[in-house]
Amino acid sequence: MRLLLSALEPSSNVHLKALLRHLPKNVTLTGIFDKRISTDTPLYDVSDMAIMGIIDALKKLPWFFRVADEMVETAANVDTVLLMDGSGFNLPLAKKIKRRYPDKRIVYYILPQVWASRPKRVQKLERYCDELLGILPFETSYYPSGKARYVGHPLLDEIEVTYSPQSETVAFLPGSRRAEITRLMPVFREVRRTLSDKRALLAIPPHFSQERIASLYGDISDFEILRDTHTALAQAEYAFICSGTATLEAALIGTPFTLVYIAKQLDYVIGTKLFGIEQVGLANILLSRYNGTLLHNELLQKNVTVDNLLAEYYDTDREKFAKQAEVLKRYLGHGSSETVAKILMRNEQ
Repeated sequence: MRLLLSALEPSSNVHLKALLRHLPKNVTLTGIFDKRISTDTPLYDVSDMAIMGIIDALKKLPWFFRVADEMVETAANVDTVLLMDGSGFNLPLAKKIKRRYPDKRIVYYILPQVWASRPKRVQKLERYCDELLGILPFETSYYPSGKARYVGHPLLDEIEVTYSPQSETVAFLPGSRRAEITRLMPVFREVRRTLSDKRALLAIPPHFSQERIASLYGDISDFEILRDTHTALAQAEYAFICSGTATLEAALIGTPFTLVYIAKQLDYVIGTKLFGIEQVGLANILLSRYNGTLLHNELLQKNVTVDNLLAEYYDTDREKFAKQAEVLKRYLGHGSSETVAKILMRNEQ
């Protein structure tokens, strides 16, 4: 089987790595993916697709169009096209491929968040994709054609640690983007100084160079650095986490935490006023839609203060968190990798 992949995000490639464990050895890959996870050579490595801000995106726009055209040409010689997340690139790509090759099978895995914004993408996804594989139980209800199905959540395949908290150990996860890190680290440093008698873990993405760390984080001499998020969360009896995948990882591992996030004021106004976003953390979004409850507190914007973070640490009900986290696990049910692999290979058997 020949598979054309478009996995532009680092998180998509983590999920792709888990998926590849369940695919037969005779499946060959091409397209856009992390070259480190396969012996097959991609047309473009995921690092080639990285952009830094709006200006960089505009400068690279003609290049992205050329990449898309090359992907369309490559699609002629594959059996299936697998698009993962990254709707800004992958949805127009699906349109181009389907118009060029109407009978080409296109599978979209990890659907865009149409439930949060831009619901009109549903029509395009249903028109240009043959199968839509969702990783959130509620999102398939947004697709009236019946093409969408819930396949499980990939994090349930990927989390291999067991929650074994060490006493008085606090983890700080300030995110992976420059703006997130630079806004949160001053507050995190002050919280760490106040909790000077605790062990403080700082989770830093494994691909960050020492030069990048020095430019983004400032003085981190008071922290113990870990490069693996799951390890940090498994050891922490409490965590402060920037909005993102790590919040759901903490929930599934069982680590009590508070979400802390400082967005650009315009982005915050657009999200809350225009799109009506009430919860930021994915675990809260899931539980609120499932049974109207929440898992963790969220401190946003001006509420991200040292005093508020300390209050969260001392006052959070750990027992209640543990019970809600178990409800969330049962709601998600199972991982997605094996199911998706079977779907991809269905026509090959």
